[in-house]
Amino acid sequence: MTRRPIPLEHAVPGRYEDQTAIVTGSTRGIGAGVARRLAAEGANVVVSGRSAEAGEEVAASIRDEGGEARFVRADMRDPDDIAALAEATADHYGGVDVLVNNAGVQTETAVGDASMDDWQFVLETDFRAYWLAAKAALEFMDRGTIVNVSSNHARQTMPAHFPYNAVKAGINGMTRAMAVDLGPRVRANTVAPGWIEIGRTREELPAGRLEAVESIHPTGRIGVPADVAGAIAFLASPDAAFITGTTLLVDGGRGAVMQDDVLPDYRALEERASE
Repeated sequence: MTRRPIPLEHAVPGRYEDQTAIVTGSTRGIGAGVARRLAAEGANVVVSGRSAEAGEEVAASIRDEGGEARFVRADMRDPDDIAALAEATADHYGGVDVLVNNAGVQTETAVGDASMDDWQFVLETDFRAYWLAAKAALEFMDRGTIVNVSSNHARQTMPAHFPYNAVKAGINGMTRAMAVDLGPRVRANTVAPGWIEIGRTREELPAGRLEAVESIHPTGRIGVPADVAGAIAFLASPDAAFITGTTLLVDGGRGAVMQDDVLPDYRALEERASE
């Protein structure tokens, strides 16, 4: 079986010392993994989301691991909440150095079936909020970095994922605009995850289906939050000082696949080789 990375095993100690990071949508899943990774690298981390119980639990787990974190509740559809999130962060830690725009929702509607409510729900949460969070954080940034989380759906998609797929493509364009308009003071990049094993993914992939999906990835597995967290930790760090306006696809090679039915079962090949 292909090995999955342990969440904090590749953390770079001290890389974010004396820096403060806001991670939106970090009460679970990818966002929680990103918050833990940045804290493990020395950042003061502000965990944010709608669930106070889940958010406080993530922040407490970071502190238990020796990091610094606090939870600030924010509904990313509410502009006032977004402004208050940045202000609370600056009040407590003195400023903002890193913003990770991760909060998002997904719909399972086709172009002809999506309603105005579907449209507003996704655009306000997954798109408008990224812009507003950046504007709010900029008020408290000297020099900093923004990492926006989009999706592999920005490049290739499946039926009935509208307007989620359209918005994710828009995020990549927003990142380019941020990089051009905010540089050199602020760098902005996008991470576009593919299949990532979180609660929703496990529900979508019942017994047997997970193995089938993993077999069509050149890595022999789907991703875990630690994979995305590592990419974000790199892009927001000085190691990526000459990288801005780009989108990094974090998909286990899935985007390189043209036709599944003519490719080998990568997991089976690896398992046979290890016998």
